[in-house]
Amino acid sequence: MKGLPDFSAARVLIVGDVMLDRYWFGDVHRISPEAPVPVLKVSHIEERPGGAANVARNVAALGGYATLLSVVGDDEAGVCLKNLLSQHENLTALLHRDNSISTIIKLRAVARNQQLLRIDFEAPPSHEVLNVALEDFHHQLPLADVVILSDYGKGGLTHIAEMIKLARKAGIPVLVDPKGDDYARYCGATLLTPNRSEFLEVAGNWKSAEELDSKAEKLRKELQLEALLITRSEDGMSLYRANEVRHEATLAREVFDVSGAGDTVIATLAVMLASGADFSDAMHIANRAAGIVVGKLGTAVVSREELVQDMGLSA
Repeated sequence: MKGLPDFSAARVLIVGDVMLDRYWFGDVHRISPEAPVPVLKVSHIEERPGGAANVARNVAALGGYATLLSVVGDDEAGVCLKNLLSQHENLTALLHRDNSISTIIKLRAVARNQQLLRIDFEAPPSHEVLNVALEDFHHQLPLADVVILSDYGKGGLTHIAEMIKLARKAGIPVLVDPKGDDYARYCGATLLTPNRSEFLEVAGNWKSAEELDSKAEKLRKELQLEALLITRSEDGMSLYRANEVRHEATLAREVFDVSGAGDTVIATLAVMLASGADFSDAMHIANRAAGIVVGKLGTAVVSREELVQDMGLSA
């Protein structure tokens, strides 16, 4: 590639589970007298959008326009998440408030860049609110070039099968970041992006590259996908299409944190495809973006400028 496509015209609709990522940073100097656990003396706290919200801000950071559709609780964390998202240009957050639940929170305790503990607060949204969100999906779909369905298994994508059908009927590509072991509900999507452990959960173990390729192609055909992209950590990425297999190696670099890397990958794929790139080029750029984001601590984004500098491309 001579340069990155112009992402400014890319319109991406993101639907899925959003959460508030809270970080307690500090130092550990002693063990608790109450139990054999470290005592973290908190020096500062950070809050970042997580889950599908992190996908949306990655799209915006790359220069595309993101519309985020999700559900939060009618609480302080929901207000905080909305305020954080409002700070990002090119991002519209349509967050439905559900007073029957609390906003999903992932609380991490970190000392010297090492995570000591994570505490999750979560509850599935009500069917009434999800039905309203589905109506919003109908309204927003015609405005999108690409749809991302970011499934974190928290209940926000109850209507995912219907969303896929609606988008494909409208001729709009659907990218899905999957979760769990029931992939039947993703049938008909354009592209699925499981990581290695997620693919292992649905396809079983493999002992050779040939067996991996066989299992991947079998799943792609069963789900009627145009493409299947498996992210494989230090082994890079593998893209499967009809009569085509492409492997992309990982660039060696220091890894601080892999949390949220999948969000960056699917966001980069979306803006690339929305800008007219083919799957191979989209995977190549997504792989480079992933290599950048794992060098950052916590859920983070990659900007277009970082990609240009990392690859030595023209803007």
